[in-house]
Amino acid sequence: MRMAIQGVGITGAFGTGVDALRTALQTGQVPAENKTAENGYQAPVDKLVDFIPKRALRRIDHFSKMTLLSASLAIQDAKLETADRSRMGVVIATGYGTLQTTFKFLDSYLDYGYACSSPTHFSNSVHNAAAAHVSMQMQATAPSLTVTQFEMSVASALLSAQQWLAEGRVDQVLFGAVDESCEVLHYCRNQFFGAGEQGPIQPFAFDKQSAVAGEGATFLLLTADSEAAPYGFIDSVQMGNHTVSPLQLSNDELFIIGADGHRQCSSWYPQAVSDSNAVAYAPLYGSFLAAAGFDLAVAAVSQRDETIYLCPESSGSVGLLPTQKLTSQPLSCLKFDGGGNYGLIRLSR
Repeated sequence: MRMAIQGVGITGAFGTGVDALRTALQTGQVPAENKTAENGYQAPVDKLVDFIPKRALRRIDHFSKMTLLSASLAIQDAKLETADRSRMGVVIATGYGTLQTTFKFLDSYLDYGYACSSPTHFSNSVHNAAAAHVSMQMQATAPSLTVTQFEMSVASALLSAQQWLAEGRVDQVLFGAVDESCEVLHYCRNQFFGAGEQGPIQPFAFDKQSAVAGEGATFLLLTADSEAAPYGFIDSVQMGNHTVSPLQLSNDELFIIGADGHRQCSSWYPQAVSDSNAVAYAPLYGSFLAAAGFDLAVAAVSQRDETIYLCPESSGSVGLLPTQKLTSQPLSCLKFDGGGNYGLIRLSR
């Protein structure tokens, strides 16, 4: 069943909102203050107070703030601010969940013991806490779900959203992809990758480790097949393993690939697609497990603009596709993990 993309909300190192994403796609640049060698890519959440009063955010952590901001922007973009949202479901994909809060809770446990560990940090460390915050703040009282399957989280969660709409369980799905960075993650990545963690990200240098940690949140407001779909349609979601069931992809398709500078994952892309019909935008938002959701947001914006944007300058591709008009050529998003598992999302206008 096709799903119509009615609205997009996003925050990442490039800024907040679809206009900020479009500017980044046009310029290939990320504001310097949101990208540092020490802390990787950082997502701003300062515009959340435009939607939710500060008082209501007092006990909400950074992960949930990114989630709430992007969800609010998606609802605003779909012009559903005053609509009845009692049949709006919430599905969130995340690779690691609330990393900062989880480690803060562990710190409080180690420092003060079981009896005095932080109840606030504990409640916010639960993966589904962000979905609960969205459901309550948006008054979306249909089912909510958080899916965690590392690099395959986005494709897996999207299948759940598709099933809810097909069953008629909900009228709309607020579908999100969220991950955050933290000091512990940066420490671990530096231990594993050393100088490879300093970037710049070169997605098409498939044999080189160049990933830089990122974070952010993106939401799509999805409905069942509709005549009016500003950002086009998601036609199908396919998951599998390239070793067990090799992908058979057409050279007529254009692919936004999830290559983000991780050598182990990136080694699978040359086996499935040619870089002559592929683009990658990880240099605009960094490397994180739920970044496939950002690729999907870029695909949605590309369909609305009827434009395929040039890869960012640091992409490392030998033959970069120029910015060009998106005609009738099919557009797909492809994400591999290190074991050859893939998520393939096909779109149309």
